[in-house]
Amino acid sequence: MSKIQIMDENLANKIAAGEVVEKTMNVVKELVENAIDAKSTIISINLIDSGVKEIEVRDNGIGMDEMDAKLAFSRHATSKLKSLDDLFNIESLGFRGEALPSIASVSNINLKTSNQEIGTEISLSGGKDMHVSRCDLQSGTTIVVRDLFYNTPVRLKYLKNLYVELANIVDYVNKMALSYPNIKFTLRNNDKVLLDTDGSGDLLKVIYEIYGIDVTKKMAFIAGENDDYYISGYISYPEITKSNRSSITTLVNGRIIHNNELNKTIIDCFHTYIPKDKFPIIVLNINVDPILIDINIHPTKMDIKFSKMDSLKDLINKLITTKLQELTLIPDAAVRNTSSINEVRDQLSTTKEEPLYEKPKYEEVMLDFSVNEPVSTYTSSSSSVTPPTSEEKDSPTYRIKEMIPRGIVYLTYIIAENEDGMYIIDQHAAAERINYEKVLKALKEKITIIDLLVPIKIELPANEFLIVKEHFDLFQQYGFNIEEFGLNTVIIRSHPTWIPEDTAEECIRKVVDIICSKEGFNFDEFVWRMASTMACRMSIKANDYISYDDQLWLLNTLRKCDNPFTCPHGRPTIITYTKYDLEKLFKRSLD
Repeated sequence: MSKIQIMDENLANKIAAGEVVEKTMNVVKELVENAIDAKSTIISINLIDSGVKEIEVRDNGIGMDEMDAKLAFSRHATSKLKSLDDLFNIESLGFRGEALPSIASVSNINLKTSNQEIGTEISLSGGKDMHVSRCDLQSGTTIVVRDLFYNTPVRLKYLKNLYVELANIVDYVNKMALSYPNIKFTLRNNDKVLLDTDGSGDLLKVIYEIYGIDVTKKMAFIAGENDDYYISGYISYPEITKSNRSSITTLVNGRIIHNNELNKTIIDCFHTYIPKDKFPIIVLNINVDPILIDINIHPTKMDIKFSKMDSLKDLINKLITTKLQELTLIPDAAVRNTSSINEVRDQLSTTKEEPLYEKPKYEEVMLDFSVNEPVSTYTSSSSSVTPPTSEEKDSPTYRIKEMIPRGIVYLTYIIAENEDGMYIIDQHAAAERINYEKVLKALKEKITIIDLLVPIKIELPANEFLIVKEHFDLFQQYGFNIEEFGLNTVIIRSHPTWIPEDTAEECIRKVVDIICSKEGFNFDEFVWRMASTMACRMSIKANDYISYDDQLWLLNTLRKCDNPFTCPHGRPTIITYTKYDLEKLFKRSLD
């Protein structure tokens, strides 16, 4: 007797359900995507007990006739693919024809649908015993999924708790609402409304409904295109961050995707603007010819292969970095009571109307630092300071207006003012930013070196010595004259002039630590860590006293930085109380 047999259809559907339906969110995802493909403008999702007991998805789409409704529960039955060529030009969210039979095989399901000519109701239990009858002619489709995984108790046992299941559904529906602002989404759990958008097509309104007013007023619009892609959306100011990547929403032709390479490109654009363990809020919609992408690489269809990934990454990098350079990123110390989306829209209207890919309104300024004058407690900078002229004060090349220092509190924070308000500057973070950009500039230019009267000798463990020896050429490239000097020992005879002599050995040891890090050597990471580490070592610290002239020099030099708003590690250098904020605090303004 033959050992190989044709698998029973119900068994095949249950196996497929293991790939397509892992949790309640997967059911919501498949049903919502079908509703969108049916050209719905209103989609209502109603849950009981986070969807474990019941999931109802109601839409006002084009509906189905009786034959289509019955075929929808057959494996690989789809209206979206007719031939092999269609697989390379997919414009719908669903296309495999696996979702409905997979869901039906592990639940009790009821479908009501109408194409305005005939109403059809279909019921199934565990994917079997199909019952077909007539129903009303209410436009669209309503699908109710009850008792999910009732016949697969092992899978039911390993569902997360109800709060986790509900959080996954809310996160997915939020992203779909961001992807389709022209569709009205309503999400309820146990009759409690969790999301209700108006379907007006206004993405900013959807952001407001999801994240609230404080985040919405700190979102910046971006848009741009190249020969292959068109991108539009919103990015948050660096002061608005989350502790995980789930706030990065990337959409391709309206489809939610998770692509690690794209996420890394986006996060890298915020390098030195935010701390390494924080992530921005991003809503990025990528429009592309379907022939340039491959969706059919994962059962959940949430990853995509791009045929021109470098072109896409370059465009994303250009759009985000240019926008960050255009914005004034000084956080407000006082939070205003902005009460409506309309007020936020008024604040953002000029930003939204200006395409990001136009030429910036300012000229980029390279810092003109003397490499022998780091901002530190070891070398005073006041002797080389001259106050800015009146012409310089209003120069469009500076992203911060001139500030006049008025004092220091806690030997750490400089208090300054100008006509716009009061500023609080972290002296160490500001000095770090200045020295960081100075070191980066020195690394990119022709490096000048200084010979040491007494060479620096460093003894290393055997494993670190081998790594350092392998990278001798890298040390030489950045101005360190390094040689092998006996067993597991190196000697440095010269180093770049931008390293203060007082801290030379400490800085060099830190460079060695960076090269020998457990994460492995990465050139770009090395340059950033080297520059940021050197900047930190060279900079004044909290509780270090600096004179008025040093304060003035620090503030005027900070203005000339490419990014004067954060230190290399992403911490803010400066915050502000505007004049309006101060007047409101002291009840001089009651608006």
